[in-house]
Amino acid sequence: MVLKHISSLAGFITGEAKAGLILMGAAVLALIVANSPLAGAYNAVLHAALLGKSLAHWINDGLMVVFFFLVGLEIKREVVVGELSTRAKAALPVIAAAGGMAGPAIIYAALNAGDSDALRGWAIPTATDIAFALGILALVGSRVSPALKVFLTALAVIDDLGAILIIAIFYTADLSGLALAAAALCIAVLVAMNRFGVRAIAAYVVVGVLFWLAVLESGVHATVAGVVTALCIPADQEGDAPSPSVRLEGGVHPYVIYLILPLFAFANAGVALGHITAAAVFDPVTLGIVLGLFFGKQAGVLAAAYGARALGWVQLPGSPGQFYGIALLTGVGFTMSLFIGNLAFTGPERLAEVKIGVLAGSLISGIAGYLIMRSASAPDK
Repeated sequence: MVLKHISSLAGFITGEAKAGLILMGAAVLALIVANSPLAGAYNAVLHAALLGKSLAHWINDGLMVVFFFLVGLEIKREVVVGELSTRAKAALPVIAAAGGMAGPAIIYAALNAGDSDALRGWAIPTATDIAFALGILALVGSRVSPALKVFLTALAVIDDLGAILIIAIFYTADLSGLALAAAALCIAVLVAMNRFGVRAIAAYVVVGVLFWLAVLESGVHATVAGVVTALCIPADQEGDAPSPSVRLEGGVHPYVIYLILPLFAFANAGVALGHITAAAVFDPVTLGIVLGLFFGKQAGVLAAAYGARALGWVQLPGSPGQFYGIALLTGVGFTMSLFIGNLAFTGPERLAEVKIGVLAGSLISGIAGYLIMRSASAPDK
């Protein structure tokens, strides 16, 4: 079982690294198109109506449910057999992730204090993009300590869980009691199916779709349905056959890597650079995101991790230089940061500031993390 988990974790890290490199390409392509003669067509397609909603809406609120479903499967795997399965394993990534979410939120809130509208974006710089971060780490090569890859993966998974909770609690519309009751009934059915040993994937998919429709009408963000459904799917193995959760993760992962995340990046990373003004760059929202991702993430992770080590609770993997590089890479927010930004704001000016802040903060964090990891890839003497 241990060897199988190590193998699956190695495959997961490789897959996420590949996804990160594809994400980079999609984001760069979006920037190129948005600053070319194709910009008009790009915006027209994204805002084209489809079944009463824009194409961008279906990408962000429809296809991304599948992404969150995959996140839920990944969280469950790590909790059941992975790096979050015991208190000893989970201690460092949980503590570091908590610090890494608190630091950016504090910086953003401090810069936007007094502006209630701007404060809606406090959670934007708290996220870590696991695919992007591992993609950058892959560029460093095999000299990176495997323990650091595992730590970054576990920390990013916890970050995702934190982001999901933030979305569910803070970014909800007016609630519908009837829809919430229907959603609760779907959860009860999913839990009962798990308890009674139902292992047919199709059954969970059918109830999960009904659950998504109920949540869509409830006022709670629909992506939460993807995570909850995933957490209800059995992860226990029978004999040599992989569990339903593992089979689904393997089946969904390629679609997320090659279709959903690149589409999301392409639809959300396009910023017309010629229209960027000094006011937008130096707006507290933009600065809060940039400084939160770059300074807040690394400061929060390092303070929490070294504080826990000083108390004798944890040991830090890799050399101090490598660990600092990993702390920098947690500032690559991208996918989840852009997603939360779309929930926090609706106005085009605010969304432009979000894109500028997320792209700049993630880029600076990624470059700095890469350079530090390259120069500190061997253990310190």
